[in-house]
Amino acid sequence: MSISSPVLNENEGGTKENYSFLVNKQKAFFRKEQTKNISFRLAALKKLKDAIKVNEQEIMAALKEDLNKSELDAYAAEIGFVLAELTFTIKNLSSWVKVKSVKTPMTHFGSTSYIYSEPYGVALIIAPWNYPFQLAIAPLIGAIAAGNCAVLKPSELTPKTSEVLAKLINGLYPEEYVSVVEGGVETSTALLEEKFDYIFFTGSVPVGKIIMKAAAKHLTPVTLELGGKSPCIVHDDANLKVAAKRVAWGKFTNAGQTCIAPDYLYVHKNVKDKFLSEFKNTIKELYGENPLRNSDFTHIVSERHFKRLEGFLDNGQVYSGGKTNSETLAIEPTVLTNISWDDPIMQDEIFGPILPVMEYSNLSEVVDGIHNHPKPLALYIFSENNQVQQTVLNSVSFGGGCVNDTVYHFVSPHLPFGGVGPSGIGSYHGKGSFDTFSHKKSVLKQTTLFDIPFRYPNFKNGLKMLRMFLK
Repeated sequence: MSISSPVLNENEGGTKENYSFLVNKQKAFFRKEQTKNISFRLAALKKLKDAIKVNEQEIMAALKEDLNKSELDAYAAEIGFVLAELTFTIKNLSSWVKVKSVKTPMTHFGSTSYIYSEPYGVALIIAPWNYPFQLAIAPLIGAIAAGNCAVLKPSELTPKTSEVLAKLINGLYPEEYVSVVEGGVETSTALLEEKFDYIFFTGSVPVGKIIMKAAAKHLTPVTLELGGKSPCIVHDDANLKVAAKRVAWGKFTNAGQTCIAPDYLYVHKNVKDKFLSEFKNTIKELYGENPLRNSDFTHIVSERHFKRLEGFLDNGQVYSGGKTNSETLAIEPTVLTNISWDDPIMQDEIFGPILPVMEYSNLSEVVDGIHNHPKPLALYIFSENNQVQQTVLNSVSFGGGCVNDTVYHFVSPHLPFGGVGPSGIGSYHGKGSFDTFSHKKSVLKQTTLFDIPFRYPNFKNGLKMLRMFLK
């Protein structure tokens, strides 16, 4: 189903894309209040779950074509993830939507207090290219669960997945309820001109600033899932074999094109050589002697991103890896040593299969290094010492992370996922997604059987009584 709003690009008579018709149509449908009905929401979620199962092979094929994702990676990180999220949401939604009764202070004697979760209205969801299916559908689940209408804009850098998303979603729902709009930067720009009730964006920090600026024009609330340089620390008491495998998996899954992948490694000098040796062996174990010939190793999304990453390979010293294939846009898992904060690779998020390594003697060096840079989206600490773990967790501000693991916190529906400061605003997953797309409306219900007189200006000694109640 294609959207019926007039859509023209700038080359067609100079007319820019316009989505006012679509947004107004969704707002009109929202006002009918069908989306607020719990049975309506559950039916919509179940339809989505069934459709994903039916179209699983087509989704996998699209991910293979766009990013060369293996079936295992496509299912585990994209399809299986959203199916689990749907199952969790469907199971718990009936309890989430209930009006919550909360305590009432003595000063409000005779009244009761409640919190209503109400949908914002029409939400805009702008998805990225690195997990083009999962990061489009996961926030959509929250929008539907909370009772919103939604416009979903997939990434143009993964065109096949975008096409499958449009076919899937536009075939499931009427456009006045949920609609997928495909297109490039000009499409996103045109959508941001419209007055949405909520905007959910996943992507880079620079684009996040553009989204927030556009939202500010209408005072539209936003969730920004961004990124940054997420540190991974391997202390001298860590289980090195386990750490090597979990860091390699977290870093090189999706060819490092993961917002919460370990961006750089801090390794204690006492174990640096031993860890790197374990790490090198682990890479061979996971991806083979020649990862560039591994048919299941994910490719870089575009030539521009490939060239940017290739430019980092002369930073420091290549410890392992370093080979590339410009025809397939593939870069093998690479480890760089002799790296400092002054190197180009340490200036921005890498977003690729290249891991720079720095060594340290004291934890204070690590904490100071992280503090001198923007707050990261994730942090990982490998240590068997609880005091070391707590020192890092309490000293550094970050979105979320793991102790003795990487990335795994992202897949728990019980852990809201999001950034802090430059790495993001707001969070989602599980009930967190429902809460993100819901306005919490506070309501006080007061009795009319009696009144509290001292709040009125004509009550004698009112101030004295008020002071007593408000101690």
